[in-house]
Order: sequence, then structure tokens, then C-alpha cells
Amino acid sequence: MRWSSRVATAAMVVLVVTTVPQPAALAPAPGSDAPGVGGPQEVEVLAVLIDPRLRTPAVLLQGKRDRRRLAMAIGPMEAQAIAVPLHGATPPRPLTHDLVLTVFGRLNVSLARVVITDLKDDIYYATVHLVVDGRDVALDARPSDAIALALRARAPVLVEDRVFDKGGVTEPGGRPSI
Repeated sequence: MRWSSRVATAAMVVLVVTTVPQPAALAPAPGSDAPGVGGPQEVEVLAVLIDPRLRTPAVLLQGKRDRRRLAMAIGPMEAQAIAVPLHGATPPRPLTHDLVLTVFGRLNVSLARVVITDLKDDIYYATVHLVVDGRDVALDARPSDAIALALRARAPVLVEDRVFDKGGVTEPGGRPSI
């Protein structure tokens, strides 16, 4: 078994066993049902877990302002790309997102933030905001790649309120569906 296959398998097992929040931990905080105001809000990347309904990986985000949650389905490779920095793991060779950040550093480009901007037809959209020669440059990106870069760069991840409105994880009774 190749190193990358072993890491991916081990990461998924560790994620499923150690990061799946307990049901009580997923309950929204009292009074957090009201949407926030003021544009995108910063989120915390809580975990990469397996959606039990779809049996696919998902990344779980929680708003810092109003504690709403969002679970986005992602592929297994994307799950690994997010899980590695989320758990502080360091692979023996740079992964793609590590390489991108190294290139940014050599070119004196910094990652300012990433914003998950919309959800249309079950597809999430994001922008990566870079600082290049003092200017903000926004690039279209897949949210999973944007999150993987942000975690490595320790840059904020933000989510537009409309994305929470369209794709939040609560079901009737205020309980999350994952």
C-alpha cells in the first residue's frame, strides 16, 4: 500500500472515530436560530466527517457570529486535504495545497481570506482573496480547495448568510441532520 493510500485511509478512520460530534454537541446554542446581519460571517471548521445518509465525506462549518452550521459534501481527496491541517498532521512531502502556498510565499502573495459565496443547484461557490502588491485579488475556487488553503495559511474562512439560509444543517425541531 502506497504512503498516500495509507494516509488517506488512516485519516478517514481517525476522522470518523475522533471528530464526529456527539448529537448534543451539534444542537444549536439557545437563541441562535435568528440569522445574523452584516454580510458574511467568519466560521470555524469543526470537522471532516462522514455523512451517514450519503456515506460521503462532508466538512462541518459553524458561524462564529450566530453559531449556525453548514455541512458541505466533499470528495475523499478533498476531505484528506482539509483533514491534514485541521489535525496538525505534516506529510513527509508537500501536498498540492502546501505547494500552492509555497509558491504564493515565493511570489510575495498572501492569502487574506476565503469566502463561500453561494449555493446554486446543489453546487457551492467560493472566492479566494489574495493580497498581491497591496491589492486584493479575488479568484473563483472550489470551497474545499479554499478551505484547505485557508487552514494551512491560518486565514479566515467566511460564509455568506444566504449560503447558511440555503444549505444549513438543521432539520425540523432545530436538530442538525448530520
